[in-house]
Amino acid sequence: MLELFEMLFIGFIVGLTGALVPGPMLFVTIDGTLKKGWTAGPEVFLGHAIIESAVLVLILLGMNTLVGEREMSFISVAGGIVLIIFGIMTIRGAKASAAELHGQDKVVSNSLIAGIVTSASNPYFWLWWLAAGSALVLESMKLGMVAVVFFIVGHWLADLGWFTAVSLSFSRGRGMFSPKTYRHILVSCGLFLILFGSWFAIG
Repeated sequence: MLELFEMLFIGFIVGLTGALVPGPMLFVTIDGTLKKGWTAGPEVFLGHAIIESAVLVLILLGMNTLVGEREMSFISVAGGIVLIIFGIMTIRGAKASAAELHGQDKVVSNSLIAGIVTSASNPYFWLWWLAAGSALVLESMKLGMVAVVFFIVGHWLADLGWFTAVSLSFSRGRGMFSPKTYRHILVSCGLFLILFGSWFAIG
């Protein structure tokens, strides 16, 4: 039983170190929170978890060994383009969202889709899971499927905790933002997504 809780702890620490690194998911969480409130964080996480569940199944089926340098290069270019488009959409919608600052229930923002898109389009997400992540999953498999479940639950608890904390923090302060400040924050999020996308596409 102690070994299972060790896997839970390892999953949590590994997940936390990944979540704390600024990336596309952080910026869509901030963007979603400013548009719809604190629930954006858990929704972004849920989208992320859906993609991770699919990757986990692929790893357990041994598909991680079939992904080579050419496939990773394609993921980088395609993912970068998607993030650039996502960033442009965020910037274009910033003015309209700022105009709705005092009527935020009217602002539509699908944070679940944002979590799916930013995870699936991030080549480093795939690289980590197909390398370090798969090694950890296969190691936990030596203890059985229950150990795999403990590892992934620990991993998800870290992600959920961090992105919920981020969304709670920004949702409490969003009422103090002027429309101009609000718009600038959204534009900054969009610019960061474009920068990430460009880095992925040409890297």
